[in-house]
Amino acid sequence: MKGIRQLAEHLDISIGTVSRALNGKPDVNDETRRRVLAAAEELGYVANQSGRSLRQGMTNVIGLMLEVSRETIENSDDFFLGVTDGLQSVFSRHKLDLVMLPCPDDEDPHEYLKRMVARRLVDALILSATRRTDRRIELLEKARIPFVALGRSASGGSYTWMDLDFEGVAARGVDRLVAKGHRRIAVAAPSSDINLGYLFVDAYRQALQRHGIAFDPALVIRVKSSEQGGYQAGHELLMIEERPTAIILIHELMAIGLYRRLAEAGIVPGRDLAVVGFREEPRTHFLQPTLTSFRMSLRDLGMQLGETLLATMPAYADHYPQGARNRIWPLELVPGESDAFTLMA
Repeated sequence: MKGIRQLAEHLDISIGTVSRALNGKPDVNDETRRRVLAAAEELGYVANQSGRSLRQGMTNVIGLMLEVSRETIENSDDFFLGVTDGLQSVFSRHKLDLVMLPCPDDEDPHEYLKRMVARRLVDALILSATRRTDRRIELLEKARIPFVALGRSASGGSYTWMDLDFEGVAARGVDRLVAKGHRRIAVAAPSSDINLGYLFVDAYRQALQRHGIAFDPALVIRVKSSEQGGYQAGHELLMIEERPTAIILIHELMAIGLYRRLAEAGIVPGRDLAVVGFREEPRTHFLQPTLTSFRMSLRDLGMQLGETLLATMPAYADHYPQGARNRIWPLELVPGESDAFTLMA
């Protein structure tokens, strides 16, 4: 079955009646609607969504832009799976679909997004991996496409964003370690220009200052946000002449690589080095000693992100009058054994 015309001819009904029946219009009687729907299913008719979208000026599709590489695929975690579960639970209320827009790491994200915008593939967008200066934000503002950034940036005007509480992670991590007697506290931060790295390191510096501890740039170890990055962080930590007694990680999978490198050197987390991880992740549950880290509901984050986006869209804003506001998403500290020891004065 190729189109609505053939379906109408098969039923000997006008195209207009078939169209109204398929779209659930109230001026079509129940018997006719049943005939149309049954014939459409039997003959494999599928509505031409492209044509409908062109006529309506809407696609009913929301895009989530991700940046992907071989490393991110090999080291994939459950973050975006959990977030998309929450997103789709919100979008399905309004019969909206969610599509992933994966930008390869060898392409400029700004140029990739320009191409997606030019093709009008989606009605609105969610940006991830925001940079300190992110030209994608200005692009979407100029194009007047509704969007929400999952992450803050210094770019753009009064756009809407949601972000994790990276400052809180750094501050509570430092406070917890200082209370246990640590003064040489390292952090493993992203090597990229993603903005969360700047937020995290700035908050780490301020937390040290609150405790009267001098900031040492050598204790900021910049690595990839992955298991391999954690392994590299452990290696670099071991090379520091005045070795730190504690480290705070900013990516959940770093802990796996870090534990491996420490084990090779005969160093035991929770006994020889205090470790505070970032976010609870299924694979890190198997680490011994258990990892002190932070807990959050990815599904709840995704639902709030979805409602925040819809609040910026005129067609749905009335459903979410409190939604279009910037928000920092909290994380709950979950104590483990990886930082259990206390340094003696």
